[in-house]
Amino acid sequence: MTERRPVLAVTMGDPAGIGPEIAVRALLDAEVRAASRCFLIGDARVFERALAVCGLAGGRDAARLNQVAGPEALADQAGVIDVIHQETADPAVLRMGEVQALGGEAAFASIKAAIALAMAGRIDGVATTPINKESLKAAKIPFIGHTEMFAEFTGAAEEMTMFTISGLKIFFLTRHLSLIEACRQITRERVAKGIDKCVKALGQLGIPQPHLAVAALNPHGGEDGLFGREEIEAIKPAIAAARARGMTVSGPVPADSVFHMARIGRYDAVLSLYHDQGHIAAKMMDFEKTVSVTLGLPILRTSVDHGTAFDIAGTGKASAVSMIEAIKVAAEYAVRGVKLGETAQAAE
Repeated sequence: MTERRPVLAVTMGDPAGIGPEIAVRALLDAEVRAASRCFLIGDARVFERALAVCGLAGGRDAARLNQVAGPEALADQAGVIDVIHQETADPAVLRMGEVQALGGEAAFASIKAAIALAMAGRIDGVATTPINKESLKAAKIPFIGHTEMFAEFTGAAEEMTMFTISGLKIFFLTRHLSLIEACRQITRERVAKGIDKCVKALGQLGIPQPHLAVAALNPHGGEDGLFGREEIEAIKPAIAAARARGMTVSGPVPADSVFHMARIGRYDAVLSLYHDQGHIAAKMMDFEKTVSVTLGLPILRTSVDHGTAFDIAGTGKASAVSMIEAIKVAAEYAVRGVKLGETAQAAE
């Protein structure tokens, strides 16, 4: 693909949520069009309804859908949204704003199709809209979320989540686990491996000698064992080992200050130890512009960092800012030729 603007697939997400609405809004955005050639994957009938509830259908300047057989046939015209249609979610049957098997099935079909196109080299990346874990469960889909699906269908050697927001990069050592289980997984080996993955990823993102900060798990970094021993037994030894191999790593830095320090430029990135530790920091900084990037995959994937918002789904009230940012980040990385991972077979 030699054209300056990369070709990106945008998935439908759960059709009962806000995904279709933010997707159609994003694909009509001037900045998105300037940066990429995007198309949707999902049920065109759902996207037609999304255009209607967003006030984008009808009238002289109405947007319209253009069904295409594949990414090679995009119209790529202002006011036109290209879509690969999947007849998966009849709007007459779909219950907006509710958990249901139909929502999980339709979302899963869209994601699988996008991954297949990316693995075949027919597109440059994928930007995903929100899915609902309960709907996936209702549909008996054997995955808890996007990351697990992408890892399975790409044969990823290992994957890791990174948030990017206003220049700040936050990596996650653990993700969808109970807090007590996440704490159990803070071992010397896991932290050491996480540091290695972060430093490698930052190099791939154009920071060849990054300064990484590792967040502390306990208040005040454990105060030499007064508030827990994870820092002493797991985190500090892993950091020391990384430094011995020439990496610039600070920590464990108390979590109540490390993200601010990174934001003002003291560190290039932060390794957060559990889900909410990093999520709260990013979303407090700018909820709408936080973008999730999945590292360790052989293909490029970005995502919004919010849910299906069932409470406002179907009203046209949802903001597309995060979706727009997710597409722009994907386009930027695609243009730079960033490769963030490899398959398990290639890693052997």
